[in-house]
Amino acid sequence: MSTIAVVGNPKPRSRTRAAAELVVERLTGAPPDRVVDVVDLGAGLLGWGDPAVADAVGALREAEVAVVASPTYKATYTGLLKLFLDQVGTGDLVGVVAVPLMLGAGPGHAMAPDLLLKPVLVELGATTPTRGLYLLDKAWDSPGALDDWLVAAGPQVAAARRRPS
Repeated sequence: MSTIAVVGNPKPRSRTRAAAELVVERLTGAPPDRVVDVVDLGAGLLGWGDPAVADAVGALREAEVAVVASPTYKATYTGLLKLFLDQVGTGDLVGVVAVPLMLGAGPGHAMAPDLLLKPVLVELGATTPTRGLYLLDKAWDSPGALDDWLVAAGPQVAAARRRPS
């Protein structure tokens, strides 16, 4: 199985990245095979044809399970993540089981992963078999919210991975 964490935080090696890696590991039993910290792609995101961006997009297309993560900025996911996802063609993620993950300062935006990030992943062709995950950024690594989410999400992701695309 191939797994990836795609992180759209403007801060390198962020809590968002750590949370995305933890979610992949808890869902699959192993750390992600690849982590794309989108901020590392830099100005290559602003045009088309950058080799590093193409490689990262290719890794996302080839993954069986992808956790796509962003902090909550202005009540939505970051523009940085948007720039990356704009490089992925409509339908290119067929066969990828994707989990939208967002971190935020308070519970007011708890529906953001489902209302804002999940529709984009579906438009790109990904299967999103579970509700998105929203974690408070000050307590993202506390067991409660993640453990509760995994009770339902773990079996849903596992079942979706077994279905033929």
